[in-house]
Amino acid sequence: MRLNDDFSAPTSVHAAAMEWIPSPAKGVERRMLFRIGAEKARATSIVRYAPGSRFARHGHPGGEEFLVLEGIFQDETGDFPPGTYVRNPPGTGHAPGSQTGCVIFVKLWQFRSDDQARVIRRPGEGEATGLRPGVTTSALLFEGADERVRLEEWQAGAEISLANAEGLELLVLAGAFTRGKDRFEGWSWLRLPAGEALHARVGPEGARVWYKSAPLLHAAVCPMDTSEALQA
Repeated sequence: MRLNDDFSAPTSVHAAAMEWIPSPAKGVERRMLFRIGAEKARATSIVRYAPGSRFARHGHPGGEEFLVLEGIFQDETGDFPPGTYVRNPPGTGHAPGSQTGCVIFVKLWQFRSDDQARVIRRPGEGEATGLRPGVTTSALLFEGADERVRLEEWQAGAEISLANAEGLELLVLAGAFTRGKDRFEGWSWLRLPAGEALHARVGPEGARVWYKSAPLLHAAVCPMDTSEALQA
């Protein structure tokens, strides 16, 4: 499967309006935003766990990055409430699930091969950074050699600009903003190629956003088994 794999063009998905697609694990469903591959894939998705559902233990050879959107996500390392941001580096594994149900935003197999930092940022733990006009809070969740991940609150009616030298990916968590004629609400996902800055007008309810400034696919990304990854 190949979905939204053209990194040279702006891409947006309004995930809240999509149908849920069953995964191989009973009670676990997903809304696919980006994908290259079959079941083992380089992928970005929103994944929903029904109460009591879980995946069998499995590895992440290319790493896993996720943000908990709703409910309590769980694995053998602990419980992760809404707003928790986690990076599990290449070579790690776990048996994820949720006793009460949850929803996560997750990126698979998109780590640099030399990125071995495990990161857990629980709500309120991100490093506060200098505020820009129109931004009420800004937390730095992760910073690497060519990657910065932030969680921000944008003021109602503000004009927000984000430079984009390397690539930009953004998920709306709450509220809304417009970019040109397009309106981005909760669970809307936007990806912009390097050099295309974001200019947004925040709606009257304000906006809470997660975003990443980084190459859209690292040059040193962990390799995949292309015989499986490129299946139709």
